[in-house]
Amino acid sequence: MRLEWIDDILAVLDSGSLTRAAEKRLLTQSAFTRRVRLIEGSIGATLFDRRRKPVSLMPGVQALEPELRELSARLHKLRHSLKTESDQASQSLSLVCQHALTTTVSPKVVRMLTENSDISVQVRSGNQDECLLQLISKEVDFAIMYAASGGVVQNLESAFEAKTLGADTLIPVCAPAMRGELDGKTIPAIVYPPDVFLGQVFSQLIALRLPDETRLVAKAETALTLAMLHYAVKEIGVAWLPYSLVATPLAQGQLVSVEDALPAQALTIRMVRLAEAKPEFSEQIWQRLAGQSQSFWLSQNQNEEAT
Repeated sequence: MRLEWIDDILAVLDSGSLTRAAEKRLLTQSAFTRRVRLIEGSIGATLFDRRRKPVSLMPGVQALEPELRELSARLHKLRHSLKTESDQASQSLSLVCQHALTTTVSPKVVRMLTENSDISVQVRSGNQDECLLQLISKEVDFAIMYAASGGVVQNLESAFEAKTLGADTLIPVCAPAMRGELDGKTIPAIVYPPDVFLGQVFSQLIALRLPDETRLVAKAETALTLAMLHYAVKEIGVAWLPYSLVATPLAQGQLVSVEDALPAQALTIRMVRLAEAKPEFSEQIWQRLAGQSQSFWLSQNQNEEAT
C-alpha cells in the first residue's frame, strides 16, 4: 500500500467526490480516475461504490478512516525524518521536471550544481500533475515546469512559491518533405492527450487560432515530447514542440518550422517549491538557481546542443 494511495483515499473521504478529490490532489479528473482503478487493481478489492452519484467510498473503507489517517501521518513523518537525516548526512537535491524540460533545462541544473562541489542531484520526469503531486508529497525539493497565459496552468496557491527561470515557445514543426502538405485543408498531426498540460495549451490557446479552413488529422498521440520529436522527424505529421527541444534538429535540417502557416504559443519556465521553511542547504540552492539570468537557461543550453 503506497502512501500516495492512502492520501488519495483520504482525499475522497474529505471532499465527498472523485471530482473534488482530484482537485485537492492537483490532478485532472481523468488522471485521478486512472489512479483509483490502479489502486483497486493492485489491492484486489473494490474500494469505491460506483452505483452512487457522485462515486463514494464503500462503507467498509469509510469505517477504516481513523486507521488510514494515523497511517498516513506516521508515514509522512517517517518519510520526512528519513529525508532530513539523509540531507544532513550528504548534500543532495531532488527535483522533478516536465518531460521536455528534463531534456533541455535539467542538464544545466545538474552541471551547475555538481561542477565544483560534492552535491548529488536526483532528477525525475513527469507531466505537470505528477510534478505538483511529488512536491505535495515531499518526494522532491523543487519542480521545474512550464506555464502559459490564459489560465491553462493550474493556479499555484499560497502553498507554493514560484520563480521564473526563462521563456520558451511551443512551435509547429515537421520534416522538410512534409512542408508541401501544409498547403491543403487537411494536415496530418501528432497530438498530445487532452488531459496533459501541453494538450491543454494546444486546445485552449493554439487550436482556436488555426486557419479557418485547416483540419488536423491525428496520426499519433503521445504525452512524451521526445517521442513526438522522433515521430515528426520520421514524417508522421506536424508536431507542436518547445523550441528548446527542436533547436538542434532545426539547425541540422531534420525539421523545419512552419510558424508562417500555423500558430505558436509562448511559454514560461518556472521553478516551484512548497512555501514553507526549508533547510539552509535547500534554500541556498533555490537562491542560486533563481539568481541566474533568464537567458542562461535556454540560450546557452541551445548553444551547447548545436556544437
